[in-house]
Amino acid sequence: MPLTPVIAIHLAAALAAVAIGPLALWARQGATQRPRLHRAAGYAWVTLMVATAVSAIFITGGPGPRWGSFGLIHLLIPVTLGMLVVSFIYLARRNVVGHRKTMLWIYVGACGVAGGFTLLPDRYLGHSLWSALGVV
Repeated sequence: MPLTPVIAIHLAAALAAVAIGPLALWARQGATQRPRLHRAAGYAWVTLMVATAVSAIFITGGPGPRWGSFGLIHLLIPVTLGMLVVSFIYLARRNVVGHRKTMLWIYVGACGVAGGFTLLPDRYLGHSLWSALGVV
């Protein structure tokens, strides 16, 4: 599978979200809290996650069971978008603990777990990485 513009957008948004997420989480930790930094990094992270999820709709192909042009990994699209909505509902209701937990779970699930699956040798990024390293 070649690097199409949609895959490039998806990859860039996902990698930026992986990088910015810890900043948003860190800015509200400890004795010195940085609400402006947290809000700015948080909005940037949410925008990147939405871009990642929406761009994933247009990416087809890949191994495994299919439903039309969608695979199992596409189930993360509505989950991610839905959890982002839930986190803002928590925030609107001033449930900071719920917001914090939801955002942490989105980061771990969408960036960590799903990101880990992209490094499998039969996926585009994984194949590119492992073949460049001479492993595959």
